[in-house]
Amino acid sequence: MLKKIKISAVSYQNTIPFLYGIENSEFIDRNTCVSLDIPSECARKLLDNEVDIGLIPIAILPLLEKYTIISDYCIGAEGDVKTVLLLSEVPLNEIERVYLDYQSRTSVNLLIVLAKHFWQINPVFKHARPGYEDEISGTTAGVVIGDRCFSLKNKYKYVYDLSGEWTKFTNLPFVFACWVANKELDATFVEQFNSALKFGIEHITESIANYSNHLLNDEELSSYLKNDIKFLFDDKKRQGLNLFLDYLNK
Repeated sequence: MLKKIKISAVSYQNTIPFLYGIENSEFIDRNTCVSLDIPSECARKLLDNEVDIGLIPIAILPLLEKYTIISDYCIGAEGDVKTVLLLSEVPLNEIERVYLDYQSRTSVNLLIVLAKHFWQINPVFKHARPGYEDEISGTTAGVVIGDRCFSLKNKYKYVYDLSGEWTKFTNLPFVFACWVANKELDATFVEQFNSALKFGIEHITESIANYSNHLLNDEELSSYLKNDIKFLFDDKKRQGLNLFLDYLNK
């Protein structure tokens, strides 16, 4: 009998296929306890050893004393992702301040990397608090991630998709989050966990039908999960991940 594994998963809609796969694997469902959190909380829980596995923003990988990426699946994109945006009323060269979303360290760091190395702008970065979306106006822009993007993106003249901008800059995909363990896990569990995630990705239509959704209709959500999110953690995404971590040290 395996010890019950604690997992922190992202609470956004892009995690729906993963959750469906976990819930439909009797082995994984029986041997895990899953909590749904915003990305920064997933990261905190793994860093503080409150969970064994987290679907965590990749920017925290250097902060972990010991970690293993345990899955062939991730939250990634090969171009625009639609849910990691810089929203602004003015073009890039006129932005003076940028609010940095408190929900994800990776998206914030991606914005900083792009500003310095690609766009070559130097705005003042401000750490945001809940409700900061209402303060995006004039020359003050804001990074917004997750499901909120669907309702906010049409309110601003200038919308910069950070994943798409990264691909323009590097010609590589971007990985926002991957499944990471902070301790050694039983090989059977890891194999079964990966199989469960694979099942979920192969049954996206069924996973959508299994979850209530108030932001997108089923067709829109299906297009987002099948076309905009790239779940396979392949060699190109590993290259993109490693390059991004290199930029964090520059």
